Amino acid sequence: MRKFLVILDDSRECLNAMRFAAMRAEHTGAGVTILSVIPPDEFNHWLGVGDLMREEARERIHAHFEVFAKWMRDRHNLDPELVIREGDVVNEILAQVREDENIGVLVLGAAPGKKGPGPLVNHLSRGSGSLPIPVTIVPGDLSKERLEEIT
Repeated sequence: MRKFLVILDDSRECLNAMRFAAMRAEHTGAGVTILSVIPPDEFNHWLGVGDLMREEARERIHAHFEVFAKWMRDRHNLDPELVIREGDVVNEILAQVREDENIGVLVLGAAPGKKGPGPLVNHLSRGSGSLPIPVTIVPGDLSKERLEEIT
């Protein structure tokens, strides 16, 4: 089954990326994989403290994921898959795309405003010509109604 890969983070634009991925998956009979990447610099502390911080980060990710997963199950009849990776965000996204041949589209949310779309969108859009799958960039300030019209 083809899947949409969407990135779970703490950004506001993540919400629209999740909405878009869920709506497109529902309309096309696809699945959704939600990827969250824990950067390695969060654990450069003493060994015991780093392990505790890693576990707390995983718990936060699972709690955040469950909010989106419940919404996708209840509203769109989808059962999303959660993948948690540790490392550089861009490298881990690319690794996930290479390792899961069912991923057909990467969905990213773009931050609205004058500061630009965000570092992830900037970095991945610069190299999008060499990516093995298409990238969909969803504007962070699109309304829920407009997203429903588009999908």
